[in-house]
Amino acid sequence: MNLQQLEYIIAVDNQRHFVKAAESCNITQATLSMMIKKLEEELDILIFDRSKQPVVPTEDGKKVIEQAKKILIETSKLRDIAAKEKGVISGDLKIGIIPTVAPYLLPIFLSDFSKRFPKINLFITEFTTDIILEKLKSGQLDAGILATPLNENSIKEEVVYYEKYFLYVNKSEKGFNKKFVVPSSISLDRLWLLEEGNCMRSQILNLCELKKKYNKEEKIHYEAGSIETLMNLVDNNYGITVIPELATKNFTSSKVKQLRYFKSPVPVREISIVTHYQYVKERLLRALKEIILENIPTEMKKVKEKNILEI
Repeated sequence: MNLQQLEYIIAVDNQRHFVKAAESCNITQATLSMMIKKLEEELDILIFDRSKQPVVPTEDGKKVIEQAKKILIETSKLRDIAAKEKGVISGDLKIGIIPTVAPYLLPIFLSDFSKRFPKINLFITEFTTDIILEKLKSGQLDAGILATPLNENSIKEEVVYYEKYFLYVNKSEKGFNKKFVVPSSISLDRLWLLEEGNCMRSQILNLCELKKKYNKEEKIHYEAGSIETLMNLVDNNYGITVIPELATKNFTSSKVKQLRYFKSPVPVREISIVTHYQYVKERLLRALKEIILENIPTEMKKVKEKNILEI
């Protein structure tokens, strides 16, 4: 028995498919199958029921897989201890990040992170919140960067910053001449929204109980997949949308004039680094948070007279 075999059975459990599991482990399907078969022979049990599609673990297999996860977690702790004693921060860090944060946050800190921690290999992928949580629980991701609170018992949240929301309006849009607005002034028949399944969409609909109005609204607008698309729709058509603070940092003076500010308490989203409760790469996590905080504007690190929106 070796650690690779344990990694392989966890991969098959995650993917529920031998070929996909082999691809995720960067080995051939034949090698993966052979290694798992040897483990089954050594333990004298069947870990997976191969007669079913997708492949599922047997009852004995479930127990073995759970124990394998614990063993790999403890192994990671040993490696972390060894690295700490050497004074070296190194290793792989697999991060999932939501699409409404990624294009604005990543360019701010990635360059500094690479220079400060050259021995940390970052693997970053954009996913929705639901997928990030699923992959954290299965061990496919080390951490996620997303909007919180999530109210998930198995997930740890470490708040990094708070991001204000702004209205972005078409230049000819009537009723938004004042610099400051209240959520109740938002009309759904003029509002462009992100697509279903996006946590930012849920927050905007929760703003001033917009969700109740939306459920009763007969007219449905096109739902965009990105904040940039929302702004382009506003610029080239009509109406308004709601955008996060970091999306405005490189605005031209012309675009700044299209921003409207919410009256206090300002609606904000809370952005956190989230991990599974059994997360072990604490030093890598601290390094990530340290660099992000160094590059985030000071006013975004505190919450004062702000309304943190529920997801």
